[in-house]
Parts: sequence; structure tokens; C-alpha cells
Amino acid sequence: MHRISNLFLLIILLCTNSFAQINDPKLIAVSGSSFDFNKKVNTAFEFRVEYRHDKGWWKVRPFAGAMVTSDGSSYFFAGGLVNFFIGEHFVITPSFAPGIYFKGTGKDLYFPLEFRSQIEIAYRFKNSARIGASFGHISNASLGPPNPGVEYLAGTIAFPIN
Repeated sequence: MHRISNLFLLIILLCTNSFAQINDPKLIAVSGSSFDFNKKVNTAFEFRVEYRHDKGWWKVRPFAGAMVTSDGSSYFFAGGLVNFFIGEHFVITPSFAPGIYFKGTGKDLYFPLEFRSQIEIAYRFKNSARIGASFGHISNASLGPPNPGVEYLAGTIAFPIN
């Protein structure tokens, strides 16, 4: 975990200078993932839609979205993200969002309030559309025992909107 933290800090330091050079529009992001891919308990297909705003406070931009799984779970969330540009075409986007989780017939996360952290790496086209991959974790932060958490790997396509 310590190596991942150091790598993340290095990426932020390398990207900070190029951050202000890119003016990115509002985006609608559509994702599909393997939900609970690593533990393989209640695995499912996840479909997600997000709205990513073009304005924010300091470098943090608000976003909101909804996720549903093939076994009836759903998650509605809103939070903040930061875009770090590497050159003109590559973007690393860490994000954090609290939200409300409904189990359906899927994985039990044992508390309705859940927190999602994610890192996305994407290629940005000249028209500002993106295609990328992300890794994320959803957890109740030990608010409800137990705290099983869930991880996902997702593919994402984001489209600019006016």
C-alpha cells in the first residue's frame, strides 16, 4: 500500500504543472465493470452512468452518478474528482463519492451509506471524449459491522456535452 501511495504522489507532482493547461468540458461517462472481481463473492456485471461537471472549487470538480448490477444492487452517489493531465491526451482521475447502496439480491455491504474511491486512467481525444479504465473500491468505512467492501474493474467511455 505504501508503494501505491508513493506512486500516486509522484503522478500528482508530475502532472500538476500541466493541470491548468487543459480546459475540459462537462462529460457524461458510461462504464461497465466486473463487480467484486477479486473476492468473487456475489460477482456481477455493473453498469454506471456519471455526470462530470466542468467547473469546481479549486481543482476539485463535482460529479454524480448511479450504478446498477446484474443482480439488482444499486448505488447512487455524488462527490469530487480531480483531473491530472499528462500531456494533451492522457488523464488520470482520482475520485471520491459517498452514496446510498441498495443490496437488491446482490452483495450485502451491511450499511446503506457507502463510500466509493476510484482511480481512472483514460485517453482523451481532440474533441474531449475519453476512453479509459478504472479501479474502484466501495466500502462502508466500518460504519456497519462487518465491512466487506467490494472492488471493481471498469471500462469507461466519456462524451463531452454542452
